[in-house]
Amino acid sequence: MAPENSTWVTEFILTGVSDKPELQVPLFLVFLVIYGLTVAGNVGIITLTSIDSRLQTPMYFFLRHLAIINLGDSTVIAPKMLVNFLVKKKTTSYYECATQLGGFLVFIVAEIFMLAVMAYDRYVAICNPLMYMVVVSQRICFLLVALTYLYSFSTALVVSSCVFSMSYCSSNVINHFYCDNVPLLALSCSNTYFPETVVFISAAMNLFFSMTIVLISYFNIVLSILRIRSSEGRKKAFSTCASHMTAVTVFYGTLLFMYLQPQTNHSLDTDKMASVFYTLVIPMLNPMIYSLRNKDVKAALKRCMTNSCYSFKPMKF
Repeated sequence: MAPENSTWVTEFILTGVSDKPELQVPLFLVFLVIYGLTVAGNVGIITLTSIDSRLQTPMYFFLRHLAIINLGDSTVIAPKMLVNFLVKKKTTSYYECATQLGGFLVFIVAEIFMLAVMAYDRYVAICNPLMYMVVVSQRICFLLVALTYLYSFSTALVVSSCVFSMSYCSSNVINHFYCDNVPLLALSCSNTYFPETVVFISAAMNLFFSMTIVLISYFNIVLSILRIRSSEGRKKAFSTCASHMTAVTVFYGTLLFMYLQPQTNHSLDTDKMASVFYTLVIPMLNPMIYSLRNKDVKAALKRCMTNSCYSFKPMKF
């Protein structure tokens, strides 16, 4: 129980990536470049998959939404982070902090399940190609994306409400560069058993179900590729999912590194570094992964650079 003369928190102070004054400007420049590349890359993917007639397929429809999610995720975090590198008092209001946590949860949960949806799309394309346009129809695509956003919004609303239903008094220094649930709950002067349980169950269920979909999809994809007799056929089949496999490996690898550390080695500083990777670095890398390793995207980029894309063409498949 908090003492009666406690001062209730109306704002929080973010410690940032580093508290060393001499690193603030160099870090600002590094993350400004990262955020600039993230915006340029993801806006580029969104634009290409919207206006190029040859990219109007389920695969690129899902890629467009992954780019929207990556752009949203980094935009929730990066602008405030960049400002805090240049100011002495790194404060954020109570409601601004709650909004940032909610926005972060919406986009990170949406990314987890959008990658699972994309894995399912590749499974159908490779393992059941004759039924692909029936199984992954336009209606199903819209439904999968809508359910992903609806579930992520619901999860964010429940988790952030639990976190901010706690009482915060006296201590208001968040050992992080954005408002995250774990360092926030560490500051609470209430019993945090219930919100910690909600956060744990939510994170565990999201990772378990999404990774199950991804692993089952790719297990069947690998089996199907191995059944192809010609090396050229195997290479062509593998090339259709190589970009997504790379993105999935990087994203889930980071999350597993963060959540499967032994408790003795776990620290909030380690969490910070992992968070930098999946909130800022991965959204920057994904457009590069999907453009550099994808012939269709590279060809679409060349067509647009030579002014062959003039008008928006809606998705038709």
